[in-house]
Amino acid sequence: MRRATLGRIGLAASRLGLGFAAVGRPGYINLGRSDDLPRDRTPDALYARTAELLDAGRAAGIRYVDVARSYGRAEEFLARWLAERDVPRDALTIGSKWGYRYTAGWRVDAPLHEEKELSLARFETQLRETKSLLGARLGLYQIHSATAESGCLDDPALLGALVDGRRAGAYRAVGLTLSGATSARALELALAARSKGERVFDVVQATFNCLERSLAGPLAAAHDAGLGVIVKEALANGRLTEANARREDSALLDRLRTAAATCGCGVDQVALAFVLEQPFVDVVLSGAATAAQLSSHTDALEVTLDDPTRSALAVLRESPEDYWRTRASLPWS
Repeated sequence: MRRATLGRIGLAASRLGLGFAAVGRPGYINLGRSDDLPRDRTPDALYARTAELLDAGRAAGIRYVDVARSYGRAEEFLARWLAERDVPRDALTIGSKWGYRYTAGWRVDAPLHEEKELSLARFETQLRETKSLLGARLGLYQIHSATAESGCLDDPALLGALVDGRRAGAYRAVGLTLSGATSARALELALAARSKGERVFDVVQATFNCLERSLAGPLAAAHDAGLGVIVKEALANGRLTEANARREDSALLDRLRTAAATCGCGVDQVALAFVLEQPFVDVVLSGAATAAQLSSHTDALEVTLDDPTRSALAVLRESPEDYWRTRASLPWS
């Protein structure tokens, strides 16, 4: 596994990271998920799957892991695995996120799966909760889905607290994740954010894939300014995989299959290879729910795209408004 370094802060990582939004809780919005997880999604069953993925990732050389307060028991599962395997502290860089609270009560059919609040009080509460599980292993702490509209990016008290946490060693780096059609404006505010004479943010984690490319320029500028760049949802919550059975996406899948056949790889691999070849991307998160998916994602690191394939992928692009409207319509399963 090729290594990576996140921004000027120098967090050690790998080109492929492992995210646990899909296996830390029984419900999520990835397509095909009902076939990926055991029928009985008890905490013990999902911990076993999490441990299997972490074992496979560690064997493959993955050294960046992504969790969040709202991912059900993801932080708890990770902490348990670290203790059971006696993993050295420097073997993995761990990023977590605050801002959303898990509210589904371990149900797939819950009316509300998570509740968002990007306040100073929520940050302080959730930092204590994260630290109680991950302790000194926490490397990166991120605002979960920061938006310009939320006000969190121009809240002096909150920005000061984020910097204070970094200075005190609660975590090594401050980050934010972006979602939605107005993400470019949020990133602009994040790049400008200063507190106590310091730049507030060290890392940005954003959605970027064959369909949603609107942040290419802003992410490149952030990377040039010294921020680490992590890409999430590189497979568009399963839309860029064979698990996508949406009739509306049948033409999309046909084009992807043609591009993949040209490269001699799978649909998911050609989509990941597109993201991995972007010069501003440091780490791409795999949201694998099975070891076989993770193995396929790891193999994508060896896929090389040619110009005809890039041209074929270019026609898949959607407007941010259309992309995020579709994402919002995906069911929890």
